[in-house]
Amino acid sequence: MRRLVVVLACAVTLAACGDGINEGVNEGRDTRGTIDDVTLHTADTVQPPTTDPTATDPSGSDTTGSDTTEVTPNDDDPFHWEQVDVGLEEGYLEVPLDYDDPTGATVSLYVVRHLAVDPAARIGTLLVNPGGPGYGGSVLAFSAEGIYGQDLLDQFDIVGWDPRGTGLSEPAIDCIDDYDRFFGLDSSPDTPQERQALIDAGTEFGESCQRNNAELLAFIGTESSARDMDSIRRALGEEKISYFGFSYGSELGATWATLFPDTVRAAVLDGAVDPTVGYLQQNIQQAAGFEATFATFLAQCSAAPMCAFYNGGNAEGAYDQLAEEIDAAPISVDPARTAVTQGVLTTAVADAMYDQGYWPQLEQALADLQAGDGQGILDLYDDYYGYYGAEWDDSLEAYFAIGCLDDPGSTGPDDLYSHEAEFAAAAPRLGRGWMAELTFCSVWPVPPAPTLAITGEGAGPIMVVGTTGDPATPLQSTRNMATALEDGHLVIVTADQHTGYGVNGCVNGTVDAYLVDPTAPLGDEITCD
Repeated sequence: MRRLVVVLACAVTLAACGDGINEGVNEGRDTRGTIDDVTLHTADTVQPPTTDPTATDPSGSDTTGSDTTEVTPNDDDPFHWEQVDVGLEEGYLEVPLDYDDPTGATVSLYVVRHLAVDPAARIGTLLVNPGGPGYGGSVLAFSAEGIYGQDLLDQFDIVGWDPRGTGLSEPAIDCIDDYDRFFGLDSSPDTPQERQALIDAGTEFGESCQRNNAELLAFIGTESSARDMDSIRRALGEEKISYFGFSYGSELGATWATLFPDTVRAAVLDGAVDPTVGYLQQNIQQAAGFEATFATFLAQCSAAPMCAFYNGGNAEGAYDQLAEEIDAAPISVDPARTAVTQGVLTTAVADAMYDQGYWPQLEQALADLQAGDGQGILDLYDDYYGYYGAEWDDSLEAYFAIGCLDDPGSTGPDDLYSHEAEFAAAAPRLGRGWMAELTFCSVWPVPPAPTLAITGEGAGPIMVVGTTGDPATPLQSTRNMATALEDGHLVIVTADQHTGYGVNGCVNGTVDAYLVDPTAPLGDEITCD
């Protein structure tokens, strides 16, 4: 499952509700581009930190970038801002492709700035990221008025950027044109032949990514993006800067705070991944999280005769039977598309678990599938993978490029499948479905990047937000992030959805007040019901 994608809930305390972050990331914009059709230029705008990128202190902790608060952009406007609307600007920033080779090739980051509504009250810049990995972050600045509280809109320039390899940043990862052939496969293989089909698909996918993006793939990881954040800060001319990251954006923000603690004014990590365990264990935790949320969905359906998938009060048994039937005999919807396989079904369920707002759609889709109509399930699958009827969103390709580089999770398919029983035990209905996407990382052609221990040492107080029913980043994983940080403070939100900001006035007010004044006293744990 895409483990770290944010879906922001609409709340009465927010100014407006848009079309949803996942659907609006690159609407109407061409985000395609590979290393072959974008020229890599020599860095001439923002110089990287002058410290040794491999430096460590005697205890072995990475201290890279801890003394990089100097602001030395080479011109007055390194972004070359252009106005796109009242109070909204866009631009590009050149940063090193490889921070160990600062005078070599560069990538160009697409950056959008929503200017502070009240310039006289302006505090500084708030960097924002929606998660993924693989999604562009510029959408959060474009949609700022429908996402953030008025205090943040008034007092911060809200700056979102498309992380390297994503969105309109150049070059952008582009691997394949047809997701169905790779992701419509049975995601919980029951035979050696089905397992080999997944391995072959993952191998072909990785080879295509390497062929189309060869120079970029080794430099697409989270640590490189965290260094990009510091380049953005210095180009903006700010000694310290604030950050608000959702979902995978929590991992990015924690990495940045660990590498550049002296530059952190404030940081909010909403829907945080567990930094204390490896990739496989993170995914087992996530499988259990989705399973628990899906169990809540089925129980509610069984208790409500109005639920379209009520099945006489036994939605659980009906789903189990339906999953077996689909595994044995997938249902075709469109001869030009994948059939509804068990993998497609699991993906559709996962998509709906991100937010309770999708549950009625899933109820009807399951009822339709039971009657032989798979269109509703295919629609949810398409929503998950970003298929808009004409072409696929490239975000999933960047997701694999970033995720597999950061967290390979296994030493090959045999090692991965030796853990299959653990996934099944943690999530009897959904767990084995994790095998499909994890198989792709198990055969990824690029060697993994070194890991960084997350500490946030010296960064000051960092706010970590988690929801009680988060399927993608279960509350315990978010709690573990808060504990891993030197000065982490946990906000618990009662909700069945991924990420908490926007659920109610309590969490919105708590987060906004901290970002406006991070020096105010904070409790170790705050609950927002």
